[in-house]
Formats: sequence, C-alpha cells, structure tokens
Amino acid sequence: MQSELKSLSKIFSETLLRIPDYQRGYAWGQKQLKDFWNDIEQLSDGKSHYTGVLTLQPAEDHAKWIEDTWIIASKKYAPLYVVDGQQRLTTAVLLLQSILDRIEDSQTLNYTSKSEIIKKYVFESKDGGISRSYIFGYEKDNPSDEFLKTRIFSAPSDNHSVIEETIYTRNLTEAKAFFSERLKPLDHRQLEHVFTKVTQNLLFNIFYIEPELDVFVTFETMNNRGKLLSHLELLKNRLIYISTKFKIETSECEALRRAVNESWKSVYHQLGKIQSSRFDDDTFLNTHFFCYFGATPLKYTDSDGDEQTHTWKYASRDDDFFKDFLLDQHFTARRIDLPSKAASLTAAQVYDYAKSIRSVAETFKVVANPDAENIGVDERTVLKQLNRIGNHRLFLLTVVAYRTIKSKDKRLKLLREIERLGFVFQLRGYLFQDLQVNELASALLGKRVTPEDLSEKIRCAVDAAISSPEFREAVRWLGKSGYYDWRAIRYFMYEYEQQLRVKSKTVRQLLDWREDDEREEYDVDHKTVEHIYPQRAGHGYWKERFNTLKVQERNVLKNSLGNLLPVSHAKNASLSNGSFPEKLGDASRQVGYRYGCLSEIQVSMEPEWTPTSILRRGLYLLDFMEKRWSIRLGNAEEKIDLLGLRFLANAMSIDADELLAIEPPTPPLPDIPQNKCKTSVSGSA
Repeated sequence: MQSELKSLSKIFSETLLRIPDYQRGYAWGQKQLKDFWNDIEQLSDGKSHYTGVLTLQPAEDHAKWIEDTWIIASKKYAPLYVVDGQQRLTTAVLLLQSILDRIEDSQTLNYTSKSEIIKKYVFESKDGGISRSYIFGYEKDNPSDEFLKTRIFSAPSDNHSVIEETIYTRNLTEAKAFFSERLKPLDHRQLEHVFTKVTQNLLFNIFYIEPELDVFVTFETMNNRGKLLSHLELLKNRLIYISTKFKIETSECEALRRAVNESWKSVYHQLGKIQSSRFDDDTFLNTHFFCYFGATPLKYTDSDGDEQTHTWKYASRDDDFFKDFLLDQHFTARRIDLPSKAASLTAAQVYDYAKSIRSVAETFKVVANPDAENIGVDERTVLKQLNRIGNHRLFLLTVVAYRTIKSKDKRLKLLREIERLGFVFQLRGYLFQDLQVNELASALLGKRVTPEDLSEKIRCAVDAAISSPEFREAVRWLGKSGYYDWRAIRYFMYEYEQQLRVKSKTVRQLLDWREDDEREEYDVDHKTVEHIYPQRAGHGYWKERFNTLKVQERNVLKNSLGNLLPVSHAKNASLSNGSFPEKLGDASRQVGYRYGCLSEIQVSMEPEWTPTSILRRGLYLLDFMEKRWSIRLGNAEEKIDLLGLRFLANAMSIDADELLAIEPPTPPLPDIPQNKCKTSVSGSA
C-alpha cells in the first residue's frame, strides 16, 4: 500500500469517492459525533489534527457509474472506493454541508464563493446543466445514495419512487441535525474558522490499495477503528467476497452478489423502521440464525476437522456461538470445492441464506415494532407487552410463532401464554429450569409440537410454578425486602395503568413506555417509579402519621408495593419530600398527582396518605396481579402476609376482608391539555 497525509481539501481534488456496496452505511451516533466536534473545537488555529486512516481503492469497474462517466472522461476525475474510514469522511462532509446551509448564496467563506465550495465538495454540473456528478456518495443501489443527495444535500431528485429510510439514513439525519445545532450560535467569522479547520487542518492518513490485494479481506482486517462493524455487516461483506470465489459463470456471480445486496438493503430498510435500539443488528442476526438453523440440532465440522453438534438448550442473545459459526465455520472460502460435496459451500446455499435473511427481517420488524403493523388490536397489545418484558428467548419464540403459525387465534393464544410466562419468570425464574424456551422454539420450528400443545405445555409449566411453595416464598420475600428493586416493577405498574384506562373508558394514554435508548440524551425528566411516602420523610405530615411505627417498619412501608407510583423525576424532584397535600399539586402549577397519569390521579383521590393507605393499595395491586396473570395468591389475610405488612394489620386491628372489599376509585381524566399530563415509565431491555 502507498500512504500519505492529506487534508480534506486535497482529498477532494479531482476525485470521486464512493462507499462500495459491501460496506455498511453511516453508523456514528451521539458519542462519536461529540468526539469529532470536540476535536474541531479544541484545535488551535494553524495546528493540524490527525484524523485517522482513509483507505482508498481505484474503482476499476467505474463504467457502471453512469452519471459520472462524463466527468471521469473529460475532466479526468479519479474514481475511488472508500474501503476504510467512511465514518470519519462522511462526518466531515455532513459538517461541511451544515456550514453551507448556514450561509447565503451570495456569501463567501475565506474568499471562496458558496458555488465554488459546492463544486469542490458536493457536486459538479455538466456545462451548468441538469447532469450532476456528486463528489462523495454511495453506490447507486444503496438506499443511502438518494437520501444523501435529496435530504442531506437538498438536491432535486429524478427518482419518483419513495425514498427508503433505514437505520443509516436516520443516522445521517441525526448527525446533520447535531452539527446544525452546534453551528447555530456561531457568527460568520466563527463559521469560517470551522470551515478552515475541517478542510485544511484535519489530516487523513491515506492508503491506496494495490490491485493485487483482495479488497474484501482488507476490509475485514481493517475493522478495528472507529465504531466497529456489526457481525451482520461483516457477514454481508463475507458473502459478497465468497460470491467472487465460486467457479460459476460471471453472470451467476453477479446475480448472487445482487441478491446479497438486495437482501441486506431490505434488512436495513426493515430494521430502520424499528424505534427501539434494543433490536440491533446482532439481535436480528442471532434471531435469523435460529430461524434458519434451529429446527434441528446443528451438526458441523469445526476448524480442527472434528464433528460437532450444537443443541439449542442454552442459546441466548449473549451467546457468541452464532457469530463464530457464521463467520468462522460456515461462510468461509475454505469450504468451497471441498472433496466432500456434502460439506462444501455452494452458490445455491449462499443464495438461499440471502433470501431467508430478507424474509425473517420482515417478521422481525412486525414483532419488534407492532404499532406500525396492520394487525389486530389484541395481537398488537400482547406483542407490545412482550417487548416491554424484554426477554430475548421469549422474543425469539414469538418470532418463530409468527413464522410457523398461520392461524391468528392459535397464535394469539400462544402469545398470551408466553407473556404470562415472561411475567411470572420475573418473580422467580429458577422455577422454570425444566422449561427450555429455545428447545420449545426449535420444536415449533421443526414441527415437532403443535401450537395447541405448546400453549398447553407453557400454561401447565406456569401453573405448576405458581402453585409451588417456592413461588409464594418469592412473593413474600419481595414484600419484606421491598418491590422498589423488583425488575418487573415498571412493567407491572404500566399494566396496572392499562387496566385503569379500560375502567375509565378512555383511549388517551397518559403513561408512555420509554426505553433507554443511546440515541437520546435524557435530562432530569427521565421517568421512573418512585415513593409516595418518601424515603426521606422529614416533613411534619409524615412524622405525624408514621412515627408511631418502628424505623424498620417504616422502611418496609416505604418500599412496599402500595407505596410505589409511576411519576417523572422532574415532577418527583419538584415535589421533593413534601407532604401528601403538596404532592397532589394545585391548579396554578398543574404539577402533582392530580395532573399525572391515571395511577397518580387514583392516588390523589385519597383524602390522606397513611400506613393503612399503603396496605389498602398494596392489596388492590396484588388483587390486580392475581386476576391479570391468573396467579392464585389467596385471601385478603394471605395477601397481607405476602406484602410483609402483618405487623401493621395486627397493630391497627385491621380487618383485611373489609379493607379489600372497598373498591378502588376509578380516576377521571385530568382537565388539562393532553400534552401537559403525559408522563412515562422507563423500561429496561
């Protein structure tokens, strides 16, 4: 390889730069963007900053760049593929475009007109006409190509079809928005300084790949800088590489490569529609791996030539076997033309795999993002419940159910049993050691069990678990130790809120489910579940009502189920450790339980908040748990024991049956604009 240091200005001198089809799209997020911007800000005038490696390869197949043939032939622009470093290069281009968006057409930057800057870094026009050659971009078939031109460079489009949006196009949009926000407070002189730093002072270590080097192998080898490629992206590169190694007609090789490209384009289109970052590339690849190979135990020959069998008993999202198998065992060049035809990898197998991954992506998107799908309300509801539970094995079983069960009724019945299993599992998981979910999914995939039998098997397993003494002890332990740290508390509280919605006969959702997402920067308004009787109860209101109890008893009450409520951190901070009347809020501020979600409004209907209030609400919530998930918890006296509040019932001579007989109030909707009364519960994957 030849190498040299170059600024962006020199890199963009009579060159055309394209991201080849075997590369991923733009993958940088907030962290990488902040680091890049900090490098710009901290760079002193006249100093240079080493930005990293940029590996380029002459595009010998540039004849297919139809829009660019005129500029290559007449102006001798060098067509180059960006093999490594596209994230940094794309980021610099996005920042440049953000700067251009800030200046008027008549303005200059460092005595260079806007039109000249566009001509150098964005596009050139043929004789000033409609033909354009973009200096930097993607290969034509990449969904990011048209998106970059029209949405980022704001160019007119000749493509009348709907522009595809994917994970990568979303990243492009967010990156440009990031830079636009950072540039907003800068005056023209400051913009010029940033422009100089980006074009003159960022130095790239340029490597040119010699023709004899295998670019696909080079690409994999270089995957050690910036944000690492996902295994899904590496697999795409591997399959394209392998497509060049089969001893078949050239047209067949090209058809195979197109099939891989089209499949991955479809995959990223589907994944791009999913809002949650929990369903990332590797989660999808793991799911497809199971759907493709999981119907039977997987038999293969390892790198030492030994025969191996992989069962699905312990496979999970955290298991790296699927990555190692796909890239180190199955899709390798050494498996082409082996002496044993049965062990050899064929072009037909690669083609079949590419078709399958495209098909599973469509199912994956339906299960992961049910709100966007045209499915029944009941199905959508249970899918959203399963996603909130966040158990990967149950998610995998759900995807398999969607791929194998055509009857909506049978599928819905199974999904409801899976959701019940997921909830009870979070109360005491070890009770299900004999129920191997992955093996059940494998049996369903391999048609060794019917949907009806599988639903019954899961129902019986859950019934057996909740009937055991260990289960009741687990619930009793939660009562003593406190529900605040129970990993299902947010899910449980959200489901209780949904029951209140049904009782209130409202379609308005006052409690949004939010997942921690690395794309978002949460401020103090991050939402969670907090205490009504506060952890620091120094106010006279609380002392008057709780100080007759022992310290240990007061601590039990603070973390008791009935004392927990979904509210926002911002609201909780403003209410602080105030009295119950203060927490209810007032009309002037419209902050408080009266103006929150239905659960908050229901609590606000209490005349005061006492130890008895906590016990009564705890009984309501256990009663809800019992009915919602068909969990037999016993009579009112037994429920008091499960809450760990027997000391309170004895001290105050409380009649449990009378207490539970009092119907909890049905909360009315708050009389304020909908957008002012929404709060959220944070979710964890």
